[in-house]
Amino acid sequence: MMTLFITGIMACKNNSEQSKIIEKDNDLKEELKTQESEWQILFDGISYEQWRGYLAEDIPQEWIIEDGAMAFIPGSEGGKNIITKDKFTNFILSLEWKISEGGNSGIFWGVYEDAKFPEAYQTGPEIQIVDNEKHPDAQYEGGTHKAGSLFDMIACPDSTVKPAGEWNLCVMEINHKTNLGKVIMNNIEVFTFPLHGDAWETMVANSKFKDWEGFGRYKTGHIGLQDHGNKVWFRNIKIKKL
Repeated sequence: MMTLFITGIMACKNNSEQSKIIEKDNDLKEELKTQESEWQILFDGISYEQWRGYLAEDIPQEWIIEDGAMAFIPGSEGGKNIITKDKFTNFILSLEWKISEGGNSGIFWGVYEDAKFPEAYQTGPEIQIVDNEKHPDAQYEGGTHKAGSLFDMIACPDSTVKPAGEWNLCVMEINHKTNLGKVIMNNIEVFTFPLHGDAWETMVANSKFKDWEGFGRYKTGHIGLQDHGNKVWFRNIKIKKL
């Protein structure tokens, strides 16, 4: 009788522990589901529905879809930058990019669209995309023109970037509420930076953007992808508002 009693207690205990494991597993799945639902898909591999040309209503013909990725194939005219239809202020942006041999491109945020600014980079700070081995920009003193860098302001280490022809994962956080910008390249946090205030103004004053009207002035703006005259690919683009 005692054996049966103990066996019954153990069975209840095991069932209780199993129930707790199942409950935790369900909670984790629900949390992951919730986290995933917070992301807005900006490119689904099928259409440019969330994008349009800078200072244009449609997508330039130079931007095509190739193997489930955005592909920019340069034409005879430049300036075919694209931007999101929506504007964003505080967010985490995640995307993968791949650059062609000897190529150059970039990712912008805070882009203010106005005819007096013919290019998106005139207002939107840039995370650089470039072939570090074969594009001359990568040799710029200080390394601030290398891939993954906050262009002309903060350098990204070479070791965190894969070469031309390979996919790189870039995650960028922009949070004006905490005055924090952050860049993660291929799962390695490479640098943080201020987004406004004296420290930001000092960085701008020490860069080529020193006297540029409107550069980095707009907390709310479009996300942009650059036409720099070279082939470049983007995929798995999503954003989470903060």
